[in-house]
Amino acid sequence: MFKGHPKGLIAAALSNMGERFGYYIMNAVLLLFLCSKFGIADETAAIIYAVFYFAIYVLSLPGGIIADKLQNYKGTIQAGLLTMAAGYIVLSIPLMGFLENPSSKIGILVLTCVALLVIAFGNGLFKGNLQALVGQMYDNLEAEAAKKGPEALADAKSKRDPGFQIFYVFINIGGVLAPFVAPSLRSWWLGLKGMTYNADLPALCHQYLADPTAMTAEQLNNLNTLMNSVNQGGLNLADMHQACMSYIEVFNTGVHYSFLASVAAMLISLVIFLATKNGMPNPQKKAAAGANADNTEKEYSAEERAAMAKDIKQRMAGLYAVLGVCVFFWMAFHQNGQSLSLFARNFINSDQVAPEVWQFLNPALVILLTPVIMWLFGTNWGRKFSTPRKIALGMGFVVCAYLFLTLLCYAIGYPNGTDYLAQDVATRLPKSGAWVLIVTYFFLTVAELFISPLGLSFVSKIAPKHIQGICQGLWLSATAIGNLLIMVGPFLFNKMPKLWVCWLIFMIIALAAMCVMFGMLKWLEKITAEQPAAK
Repeated sequence: MFKGHPKGLIAAALSNMGERFGYYIMNAVLLLFLCSKFGIADETAAIIYAVFYFAIYVLSLPGGIIADKLQNYKGTIQAGLLTMAAGYIVLSIPLMGFLENPSSKIGILVLTCVALLVIAFGNGLFKGNLQALVGQMYDNLEAEAAKKGPEALADAKSKRDPGFQIFYVFINIGGVLAPFVAPSLRSWWLGLKGMTYNADLPALCHQYLADPTAMTAEQLNNLNTLMNSVNQGGLNLADMHQACMSYIEVFNTGVHYSFLASVAAMLISLVIFLATKNGMPNPQKKAAAGANADNTEKEYSAEERAAMAKDIKQRMAGLYAVLGVCVFFWMAFHQNGQSLSLFARNFINSDQVAPEVWQFLNPALVILLTPVIMWLFGTNWGRKFSTPRKIALGMGFVVCAYLFLTLLCYAIGYPNGTDYLAQDVATRLPKSGAWVLIVTYFFLTVAELFISPLGLSFVSKIAPKHIQGICQGLWLSATAIGNLLIMVGPFLFNKMPKLWVCWLIFMIIALAAMCVMFGMLKWLEKITAEQPAAK
């Protein structure tokens, strides 16, 4: 599995595990945390979440520009890890004073958003530049192989896609554990204070604190029923106002403490990176070695310059075309932190497992399925699939995920999320089992493995050598645009007349993107010099 790959590959992946650990904690808890702490609507929390994840990825573009300009990838990566750690430290402080002093609520929410932007800026300095280093490892591998002949070069080029898949599976190891951290700390803290967990209760508590007279009889009944079910001596139910404040504070304090685990993960990644960075490519030395002995650059003829300009133009056109398709992949895939999180909270039985925990399925499936997919693509049959073709097939698996949810919710007859929560808990349609999420995340994870690591490989193949950091930043910027669009998920989830309509819309979007990608295959394979039947 690792034979023939650059020695620095695993070190780079391990250095990225801290960022992934913090990412998956955020992915699991952020939307639900904003709702449970501040009592804001799902749609408002979705906008904050989407802007945060947009910033995480779009700031990789200036991060790439900074590294390319300074020719100091490693220093930029180190600065990114430290900046992310600083943002997580701010988030770990449980500021809950707005429950007694509502006028401070806006200020604390703004501080939370500033901390999120600090994390996003640090991620921008870190993420794309580490991926660019991995791409440079394979550039160096291919350059050395070219000296040995065409056969060695072909073998080296065949390592790039599997290499990014290996990188991808290792960085997801931290993601398997991360979704358990916040729910575990929250449950521990609730138990310490004489309470238990209930996903529906924070929203009802916020409604009561805002104006109990505006609540319906069903909502008041649900509040009393659930308060009695979670109380193990820590709540004074004779004073419902105080009981609601206590539950919200304790419920969210444990989540705040989970961000300290993200700080520790960043520092561990920093230690790993510092210990191994000397074995990773150094763009400054590479640039120096590329100059002539008399420190003059090679002169090119007008014809050579025109040919290079045409090649760069074609490469960038191909890159932009794939990025346009992948915008819609990320819009559909990253519903795992938006409408799919709300689906887990509202419609999946959480008596035994908190809704945030199910986010572990994605990184766990990445680890389990990557060797299978690598083996599949390593067979004679699998080698016939070019990287663009794999990306197109990945969109097909997104279609399968949302087709499954559409049919399931249509068959059960689930209403939208808002209407479901407004119903009396005793008369609602029954919640679904965890198997629904397992099937959904299986399809989405297979899609991810066809698109995300292979997309990184595609960018490293097609990017002009002098702007690799910028091109990786463009890939992440496309992800950013997709992440900004994910905010539509909770709106569809709560506003469509039936829940299946929400999933149908995402299925249609994914289907259209898949068709566009298949329509561009021959052109993209020509640009990347990948002929589907050549291997």
